Amino acid sequence: MGLTQTNEDGIYDARSLGRAKMLLLGLQHMFAMFGATVLVPAITGLSVSSTLLFAGLGTLLFHMITKYKVPAFLGSSFAFLGGYATVVTLGKEYNLSQAEALPYACIGVFFAGFVYFIVAALIKSYGTNKVMKFFPPIVTGPIIISIGLTLSGTAVASCESNWLIALIAILIVIIANIWGKGMIKIIPILLGVVGSYLIAAIAGEADFSSVASAPLFGLPVQQQDTVLPVIMNPNYSLLIASILTIMPISLATIVEHIGDICAISSTARRNYLSEPGLHRTLLGDGLATSMASLFGAPANTTYGENTGVLNLTKVFDPKVIRLAAIFAIIFSFSPKFAALVSAMPTATMGGVSLVLYGMISAIGVRNVVENQVDFTKSRNVIIAALILVLAIGIQYGTKSSSISIGFTNLSGLAVAAIVGILLNAILPGKDYEFGKNQVGDTSMNLEV
Repeated sequence: MGLTQTNEDGIYDARSLGRAKMLLLGLQHMFAMFGATVLVPAITGLSVSSTLLFAGLGTLLFHMITKYKVPAFLGSSFAFLGGYATVVTLGKEYNLSQAEALPYACIGVFFAGFVYFIVAALIKSYGTNKVMKFFPPIVTGPIIISIGLTLSGTAVASCESNWLIALIAILIVIIANIWGKGMIKIIPILLGVVGSYLIAAIAGEADFSSVASAPLFGLPVQQQDTVLPVIMNPNYSLLIASILTIMPISLATIVEHIGDICAISSTARRNYLSEPGLHRTLLGDGLATSMASLFGAPANTTYGENTGVLNLTKVFDPKVIRLAAIFAIIFSFSPKFAALVSAMPTATMGGVSLVLYGMISAIGVRNVVENQVDFTKSRNVIIAALILVLAIGIQYGTKSSSISIGFTNLSGLAVAAIVGILLNAILPGKDYEFGKNQVGDTSMNLEV
């Protein structure tokens, strides 16, 4: 069953809007991902410029592998933060500085990308249906809700730096999206960012001291940021420890990837799990992650921020995402631009993110409602309850926002997803099966 291309359903070919509007939409997606993407290298000590470069290149690679059909942007993954920190700590035992230890962590991330290849091959061999039977709406709905809710804390923390600036950004987004006409209605995030930033600059809330000293052009990747120093002269003990520490994290991020693709599918009303296929999206994500790690950039992952933009604007054309990727690549060669964006008050991105993360959770609620999940059944209540409580509880109730299991740390979202999948498989009374329940698949807003 196909969807007609109407304004109510959304815009699937952005060329109808014209080149200028497509460029603005691309910029909007780039700004949506920028804050979170550059935060990972800021925390870990990796290069900001190489992060931007390989977020763009990784996104383009992902689109090529997924037949240019999936409107997903790949930005820095937060799931591997614990792995980077652990490897840096291990490096101290060998008298290595943070800069010297990080390439070892990057090699660990490179091998983590291979886990995606293995899972993608299994799905290709045995079929998506056999995998997706573990992801009915009672599992995917609460997981998608949890994605938005677990991210919301960072948005609120950013807003706290200046609630007035954050509220201005929120108001601009709401006014543009609800009452705006024409192009105004579909670039509310870009308007919110620019409008709030300008007001903050006029009020003296933006520090531009680093912008003046930053060069206009510069190479995004330096040799010391790559894994070449480790390959030339490795510490084998630390190398093996890094691989064993970081590889298992990929199992959690694969679960998160499936949740993200479900969210994008539900938002765009297209079944990307079947076409181009979950095996292709996993392969694209894994290849992008492995490629980025070789050049000192963080692991990549599909970005919820951009899913929120899709839901807000109703423009689902992947070409717009590819424009955002091209902008990211171009600006990675300009340290001055990176400094200009870094000077943006955190409250500006906080206000915008508050809306975007809420949109993600709203997608999950819609997923559950439109599937008419029966909450009179105790099994469904238990599964949803544990997913939500574990995801949010571990995120905000533990010091590291994760729990340690063996060599790795698992985020609250990963633990919640694993528990939800296992409970759904074990508990009796399943009433949904992907690929066989035509009504369920259709109500999931997926094309079948």
